[in-house]
Amino acid sequence: MIGTKFTQSFHIPGTLAANVSMYYTVPADCQLIHVSANGSNANDGLLDIGPSTDTDGYLDGVSIGDSNVPAEFDQDDFVGDEFPHIVDGTIVVISLDYDGAGGTATHDFTLVLTFTEG
Repeated sequence: MIGTKFTQSFHIPGTLAANVSMYYTVPADCQLIHVSANGSNANDGLLDIGPSTDTDGYLDGVSIGDSNVPAEFDQDDFVGDEFPHIVDGTIVVISLDYDGAGGTATHDFTLVLTFTEG
């Protein structure tokens, strides 16, 4: 039973040639409880997630997974070691440094955010 959990997923196919920013408005008061992120290759991608007022306020400069093995992030990985509480209507910003400032570019980026309502 999933209960009040919901997910939001993103996928960008191909080899990235520039940084990526995505914007998502949460549909209800919620907490971010899990993030899964990877590229299909060995890559140097770095991920930030936060509200539009502090774009690395939830996750700050974490390495995504390699070769289709997602890196997972949960409570002890979030800024402040707490599940971020997000108010209904907040714009969540996802920023991927596609090559970690000069390393190997990410291929086929996939991201899944898991939330619980409340």
